[in-house]
Amino acid sequence: MKIAILVDGGFYRKRAKYCFGEKSGIEAANDLYNYSRLHLKDGPKGRYVTNDLYRIFYYDAPPVSKKVYHPLLKRTIDFSKSKEYKWMNDFLKELTKKRKVALRLGYLAENFAHYNLKYDIIKKLFNNSITISDIKENDFELNVKQKTVDMKIGLDIASLAFKKQVDQIVLIAGDGDFVPAAKLARREGIDFIVDSMGRKINDSLFIHIDGFNTKIKLFNKRYKINTKEVNE
Repeated sequence: MKIAILVDGGFYRKRAKYCFGEKSGIEAANDLYNYSRLHLKDGPKGRYVTNDLYRIFYYDAPPVSKKVYHPLLKRTIDFSKSKEYKWMNDFLKELTKKRKVALRLGYLAENFAHYNLKYDIIKKLFNNSITISDIKENDFELNVKQKTVDMKIGLDIASLAFKKQVDQIVLIAGDGDFVPAAKLARREGIDFIVDSMGRKINDSLFIHIDGFNTKIKLFNKRYKINTKEVNE
């Protein structure tokens, strides 16, 4: 059985940080590679049957490199010199070294990047729990939109299905945005599996997939990482 593993990068990075804790960019890339391969069969001595793997497709956008004005600090932040920028570059560079990993990078709408107050802070402001003078730097979050990433996922699912390149697609993602692509793949005879890394998915997605398989506990057991307790 040929298996393609598709990873929604924005979703994966958030869940991995929550489940596995803070890691360096290189460590996080190794975790992603090992986590994805848990969807392959085990061969002798617990080794992965690599021949089953068609490819791991990783979808994301490059890190922000723009200077963005921070309304509280009243100065611009140069993201090209930030820890986040270095982390993401290290992460992506390490992934390119992995066997059978393909990066599918979109882009960021950096010209429209700006800071927003976090949702819970806005709620506190309007119910008078806090005042403007209580707001701190970390109460803001950068708002920058990814472009073409979801489209690339959908197109690759369609291409894999129409060309009969794989027998199974494993999608590591957490929402129902890919229902049309999943339906198409199943009509073409593809076994379609979703791994939401312990996060509950929309009921509407269950109707259009062939299985739901999360590997958090197995990853924790095999790599001896103290992950957070999640529902599987």
